[in-house]
Amino acid sequence: MGLLADLTGWQLVLITLVMTHITIVAVTVYLHRHQAHRAVELNAIPAHFFRFWLWLTTGMVTREWVAIHRKHHHKCETPDDPHSPQTRGLNKVLWGGALLYRQEAKNLQTIQQYSQGTPNDWLETHLYSRFPWLGITLMLLIDLALFGGAGLIIWGVQMIWIPFWAAGVINGLAHFWGYRNWNTADASSNISPIGIIIGGEELHNNHHAFAASARFSTQWYEFDIGWFYIRLLEVLKLAQVKRVAPRIKVDLKTKVVDLETLSAVIGNRLQVLSNFARQVVHPVIKQELGQSSGDYKEKSRLVRQLLGQPHLDESARERLQVLLSESQVLTTVYQFQQNLHHLWERTANNQEARLAALQEWIANAEQTGIQRLEEFAQRLKGYRVSVLANTQPA
Repeated sequence: MGLLADLTGWQLVLITLVMTHITIVAVTVYLHRHQAHRAVELNAIPAHFFRFWLWLTTGMVTREWVAIHRKHHHKCETPDDPHSPQTRGLNKVLWGGALLYRQEAKNLQTIQQYSQGTPNDWLETHLYSRFPWLGITLMLLIDLALFGGAGLIIWGVQMIWIPFWAAGVINGLAHFWGYRNWNTADASSNISPIGIIIGGEELHNNHHAFAASARFSTQWYEFDIGWFYIRLLEVLKLAQVKRVAPRIKVDLKTKVVDLETLSAVIGNRLQVLSNFARQVVHPVIKQELGQSSGDYKEKSRLVRQLLGQPHLDESARERLQVLLSESQVLTTVYQFQQNLHHLWERTANNQEARLAALQEWIANAEQTGIQRLEEFAQRLKGYRVSVLANTQPA
C-alpha cells in the first residue's frame, strides 16, 4: 500500500497529468528555449530543478538532447537530420522517434559538435550523465511508495510521455501535417494554434521561422503556454528573456519609404514574404484561376506550392510557366514576388542602394492596376518593427 493509495481514479489521473506537464515544461523551457537556443536565461533555481526533474522522469542527458536538436535545425529535412519524417517516413519518426534519438545520442561527433555551452558541473558529470537510468529507477520507487500498485501505471505514463509527444508527435507530425504561418525552407508546421499539451511546441513552424525566439506564438489567435511560464518566471526574477521574434506593425500614416521601412523589410524576410503570399498571391490565384476551368482546386494548390519555392528546378519552372500563361495578372504578381526576393539576395551592403530598390519596387507595384498588389505596396511603406501608436498588424 502506498501513502496516497486511497486516492480516487480521477485524482490519480490529475496527479499524473500534473507531473507529465511539469516534464513538458522542463523540456520546452529548460532544454529547448534555454539550453538549445539560448533564447531565455534561467536562474539557478529553476535550471537545477528542471534538470533534476528531467533526470527523474526521462533519464535524458542535457548535452545529448541539445546536440541532437541543434543538428536537427542545421541539417533539417536532409538525410543527416536525426529525425525528419521527410527522409525517414512519418511512421518511423512518429512511433520510433525515441529509438532515433537514442541512435543519434551514440554519435559522438554529433555530441561534440553541437553540445557547446551545456552543463558540465559535478552533478552533470558524476550523476546525471553518468547514471541516467538511476533517476527513472528512483522515480519508479517514489511512485510505488506514494501510490502503491497504481504507481507502476503512473510511472509507465511518465516514461512514454516525452517519447510519444516530443520525439514522436513534434519531430514527426509537426514536419508532415498542419498549418504554416511562415514559408520556411523546411517542412515544419504548426499542429495547433493552442499550445498547451506539448507546452507550446505545437507551434513548430513558428519556431523554425524564428528559432532563437523565446516565444513560439506569432499570431493573435495562438497561445504558447511555455511563453506564459517564462513570463511568470521573469516576474519572479527567475528568468530573463534574451530574444523574441519581432512583430511587424504597419503605420498607415507613413507615406515615405525611409531607412526605418528598409530595416523592417530587410530584417524580417519571412514575415514580409508570408504577408505577400497571404495578402496578394492567394487572393489573386482565387480570382484568376477561379475564372478558368473546373480543376481550380488542383491548379490553385500547384501554383501556391510553386510560388512558395524561391528556387525552382527546370521542370518546376516549366510547370509554373504553363499555369502562369493562363493569367497576365498572375504573371505580374509572380514577377513582383521574384523582385521582392531579390531585395534580400543583393550582395551590395550599400543601404542607399537597397533603399532605392525598395522605393522602386513599391512605386512600380502601385502602378500595376492590380488592387491587391497596390494595397500591399501601400502598406509596405508603413512597415515598422517597434509597436507604434495607431498601428495595425501587418
